[in-house]
Amino acid sequence: MEFDVAIIGAGPAGLTAAIYSARYGLKTVVFEDPSRISQLALAPFIENYPGYEGTGLDLISKMKDQALKFGAEHKLERVEDVRREGDIFVIKADSGEYKAKAIIIATGGKHRELGIEGEKEFVGRGVSYCAVCDGFFFRGKKVAVIGGGNTALADAIYLKDLGCDVFVIHRRESFRADQALQKQFFDKGIPVLWNTVVERIEGGSKVERIIVKNIQTGEIKEIEVDGVFIAIGIQPQTEIALKLGVEMDSYGYIKVDKRQRTNVEGVFAAGDCCDNPLKQAITACGDGAVAAYSAYEYVTNRFGTK
Repeated sequence: MEFDVAIIGAGPAGLTAAIYSARYGLKTVVFEDPSRISQLALAPFIENYPGYEGTGLDLISKMKDQALKFGAEHKLERVEDVRREGDIFVIKADSGEYKAKAIIIATGGKHRELGIEGEKEFVGRGVSYCAVCDGFFFRGKKVAVIGGGNTALADAIYLKDLGCDVFVIHRRESFRADQALQKQFFDKGIPVLWNTVVERIEGGSKVERIIVKNIQTGEIKEIEVDGVFIAIGIQPQTEIALKLGVEMDSYGYIKVDKRQRTNVEGVFAAGDCCDNPLKQAITACGDGAVAAYSAYEYVTNRFGTK
C-alpha cells in the first residue's frame, strides 16, 4: 500500500495527473470518492475541449481508462484523513491506510446553493443541481433553470431537448456564458427572466411554485413550476487540504504557485479546488499535468531515482 504519488480526486485534473505521473514511472494511486461525481461527468455535452465532442461522462471515462493503461491504480474509496509522518504521507481511506511520498489534491468542487427558503426542503422533490441526472423525470413539465453561466445555459438546452417546458432566471441583464453557447441557447427560443431572483420555493409534497422578484422594479410574482434546476457555480472541496495545513484564499480555494505547489512541501493541488480563474476541463487538465511534473521532481529530488 505504498506509493510515490497519491492523487485525491478523479476528475479531469486528478486523472490527467495520474496519466502523467504513471508515465513518469512513479507508482501512482488515484482515489475517487464514490459519493461525489465530477462536474465534468455531469456535462450533457462538450464541444470546447480540443479534439473532442461528446458527453462529459464519456470524456472522463476515456481519461480514466488512459490512466489505468499507463499503470495508475484506481481506488473507489473516500479519503477520510491525511497526516504526515516524517517525509511520508499516511492516507486513511475506506479500506485502510496507504502511504505516499507526495500528494496531489484534485478534489474539485460541488454545486453552490442559493440559500433560500424551500431549497433544502425540496431537494429530490423538485429541486435539483444536475440536469443530466434528473432531467428525464421532468419531460413535458415546466421547469426553471437558475443561473447565467455556461452550466446554466447548457442545462437549459439539455432540458429543452428532452422535452421540458424550460425557462431561465438570471439576476443580471446579460449572460456570462460563452458566446457560442449563448447563440445555441437563443436559437432554441428559451425564455429568460432578466434581473430576477428567486425569493423562495414552495409546494406540498413536491415543488409547486417559486416566488420571484425583479431587482430593478421590485415586482414580486408567483410562477407555477414542477422543477427548479440550480446552476450558479461551484464551491471548492478542500477539507483534506485543511487537514494538511494548506493555505487557502478568502474564497476557500487552495493557493498554488505556477507549478501547482502549495505552501506545504510535498503537497500539490490542481483543478477546481485551486484559485484558477477559468473552471473548465481543459484548464483542470493543464493543472493536473503541471502538478504531476512537480510531484515527479519533488519525489526524485527528495527520495532519489529508482
